[in-house]
Amino acid sequence: MDIQLYNSLTKKKEVFEPLYRDLVGVYTCGPTVYNTQHIGNFRAFIFADILVRTLRFNGLEVKWVMNITDVGHLTDDADQGEDKMEKGSREQGMTAWEVAKHHTDQFYLDMDRFHISRPDALPKATDHIAEQIAIVQELEANGHTYTTSDGVYFDTSTLADYGVLRGMGESENEEARIEENTEKKHSADFALWKFSSPEEHRQMEWESPWGIGFPGWHVECTAMSIKELGELYDIHTGGIDHKMIHHPNEMAQAQGSKGTTEARVWMHNEFLLVDGGKMSKSIGNVYTADQLIEKRFDPVIFRYLTLTAHYRQQLNFTWDSLAAAQSALKRLRQMVREWEMPSVGSADFDIRFLEAVNNDLDTPRAIALVWELVNDSQLASSSKAQTLKKWDAVLGLGLIDYIARPLVVSEEVQELVDQRQVARETQDWEEGDRLRSLIADMGYHVDDTADGQKITEL
Repeated sequence: MDIQLYNSLTKKKEVFEPLYRDLVGVYTCGPTVYNTQHIGNFRAFIFADILVRTLRFNGLEVKWVMNITDVGHLTDDADQGEDKMEKGSREQGMTAWEVAKHHTDQFYLDMDRFHISRPDALPKATDHIAEQIAIVQELEANGHTYTTSDGVYFDTSTLADYGVLRGMGESENEEARIEENTEKKHSADFALWKFSSPEEHRQMEWESPWGIGFPGWHVECTAMSIKELGELYDIHTGGIDHKMIHHPNEMAQAQGSKGTTEARVWMHNEFLLVDGGKMSKSIGNVYTADQLIEKRFDPVIFRYLTLTAHYRQQLNFTWDSLAAAQSALKRLRQMVREWEMPSVGSADFDIRFLEAVNNDLDTPRAIALVWELVNDSQLASSSKAQTLKKWDAVLGLGLIDYIARPLVVSEEVQELVDQRQVARETQDWEEGDRLRSLIADMGYHVDDTADGQKITEL
């Protein structure tokens, strides 16, 4: 069955055909590790994970590469402002190198929490300075650069189709001229190598043919993706915010140095909104995995929530929507616990699921099929179990840990439940509430029913 993917470069859905038989190269723009990644970042990483899982579900071998940006990303994506790593160092009281390690380790932990598969390669920008310098040298040799007082820049006028990814021509670029740097020849020109200022002490800087400095943000992705996947590979993913600046600049670097578009298919996920608006630190609505956990939400619940919307549609996050996703996933887990062990799956359901995920990763349809499957009264639970087990290789909800496994609580939890039963019988409601809270702290919820207390996982 064909896989159809929406290509931002051609602006249409296309049948995906790998460059190499049964081998797909996928590159994902990863985190800038100056701070903890928020749930908006993780929507992009979950989308990329679903893509890779779908390709593998179709029997394709995939090499998935995700970069770690640990230098060069300025606070203004258009090459102005302060290096985010230096800013993180100042604000967090650590060296820039310590900041990078701390937040890289946190990112790996959070990937596991959101059930994101570990990419095959996670190259760091600071480990590939030589490769980035080499790309800039190629661009220089091919006549695509010029030097200003603060760095080496890419001259976008040397590429006739610069900006094709975002659909913006040179005249529109001129209207958006960045006034902060009057030495730039064109508004869209971007830094390839930034010079260290004599007036400041940088923790991260390197020698180069142009002087001491550090690489521009965009060049790392071109250098590392080409090193890991070749001069032209299959798919490049990232958030929709990268479509306007970062990805057009990546493509320009590949065109100028290698004569390719870097990737054949460019895919972008839409924004995650919070309470109908953008996330903002000043508003206080930038949430992390730790904050979800503090509110007793397993991060995989957020993963489920993201699957209920198509990746090319904006998703509005609210605590109520997350609570609804929690209830849905909790119910699903409870239902599959009562099933028999997996046996033979349902071919009809499998075909429909494959049609859904192969149709540009239609996860809302896939989730609808999950519920249609579990509620099918004609299908044996063992068949449902095998089918859902297979599908979860794409969905990544960890349902295999619940199928045909009745809930068993520890002696410590059971003792608290028994104590709460005594409190109920003596009408000590305050003690009952206290014990319910303790039980919740241990990951379980207690419902009072006509048949007594019912224990479920949070």
